[in-house]
Amino acid sequence: MNIEQLRDYCLAKKGVTEHFPFDEVTLVFKVMGKMFALAGLDRWEKGETKINLKCNPEKAIELREEYEAIEPGFHMNKKHWNTVEVNNDVSNQLLLELIDHSYDLVVQGLSKKMKEELEGI
Repeated sequence: MNIEQLRDYCLAKKGVTEHFPFDEVTLVFKVMGKMFALAGLDRWEKGETKINLKCNPEKAIELREEYEAIEPGFHMNKKHWNTVEVNNDVSNQLLLELIDHSYDLVVQGLSKKMKEELEGI
């Protein structure tokens, strides 16, 4: 999967916007203003195809044990975030599932008002 496919997949989700809040190279995807995915574009250009995704803490540990390409989140809360190396031992299907999981976790944590606003989009 390339960065454009990843970007298109994230932006197709309801209520998602893209931002560069930290610098001009860290692409951040947010749902209703809350981060669910980050990717360093400069690193992608160098072949370091990694994305940070939110993850349930128990599931995060299981995934890290099972896949070489999944590590604790780089520069993130390591309990709740994973860094996934794309195109390694993680299939595109699993990557999409992990993006969905991250998005769903963030949506679950939204206030009732924000969830209602998201449903109206």
